[in-house]
Amino acid sequence: MVTAGTIYGYMIYKQIFSANTKFSEDRVAVFIPTGSDFAAVQKLVAPYVEDMDRFEAVADKKSYPDNVKAGKFILKKGMNTNDIINSLRQPVTVNISFNNQETLQRAVGRIAQQLEPDSLALLQAFTDKKFLADNGFTEDNVLSIMIPNTYEFFWNTSATKVRDKMAKEYRKFWTPEREAKAAALNLTPLQVSALASIVHKETAKADERPRVAGVYLNRLQKGIKLEADPTVIYAIKKESGDFDQVIKRVLYKDLVIDSPYNMYKYAGLPPGPIAMPDITALDAVLNPEKHNYIYFCASVTNFGYHEFAVTAAQHEVNRQKYVAWVEKMGIKR
Repeated sequence: MVTAGTIYGYMIYKQIFSANTKFSEDRVAVFIPTGSDFAAVQKLVAPYVEDMDRFEAVADKKSYPDNVKAGKFILKKGMNTNDIINSLRQPVTVNISFNNQETLQRAVGRIAQQLEPDSLALLQAFTDKKFLADNGFTEDNVLSIMIPNTYEFFWNTSATKVRDKMAKEYRKFWTPEREAKAAALNLTPLQVSALASIVHKETAKADERPRVAGVYLNRLQKGIKLEADPTVIYAIKKESGDFDQVIKRVLYKDLVIDSPYNMYKYAGLPPGPIAMPDITALDAVLNPEKHNYIYFCASVTNFGYHEFAVTAAQHEVNRQKYVAWVEKMGIKR
């Protein structure tokens, strides 16, 4: 004879240990925002849990409603209710990445797409006056702190902790060896970042970046203006506030824009990076090709690369070839 105790035991076992999911994927991610209560969790997991009464009963038995955690959690197909509750107690990390961002605003916007803090909270954290002063940054150059890579965070990491980790990773990147190389070039790490951003924008070819970096370093050493087209393009975008515009051609009228980022008008380096340089661009500046080139111009025979010249006369020949190609292609802007 089946006793009442046996039936009760079976019901408890079924509540806790029988499968209680209803999704076809192998796994799904559930994101529980900071400050969520149990009712909010129930709404978030409802699309994935077959029997919410069982879920609630087991959650109560395991004291989960009083111990809700924020973060990203993984539910797997066929999980029983006990495993679901256990998984909701174990937040997992997320890998975030970012690159090619031209401004701090865009960089934090990219991070906000991958973590809980919104772009405003992140922007405020990265531009906090005390943080900038304590770490030797300004609002113009703090973008340098973001070394493009893949980083591991808990999804609900606060904006200030995201910022502090990026500062830690920045310091880790600037090893004594890299700092010594920068000093040998008479550059600070922040100046290296500014120059590397120009090199990054000038060429997408990683194998050409040390040569391009060598040109700019030669110009700096000789006291010649960098006259870098990407700085003019950045100045145009910054002045208009439109960083979505695509500018394929710099015109003579653009060269007189009064902006500290216009390296045709001002000598030296811009106040900060004109984009987020990747590691190949940073290391290209730190390990430049040694040569006598002072000029370079986009190649019309080896697209994506450049023609380099020692003299202005040689450069003018290369420039005229490029101008002719641009005119032939009908590129106006």
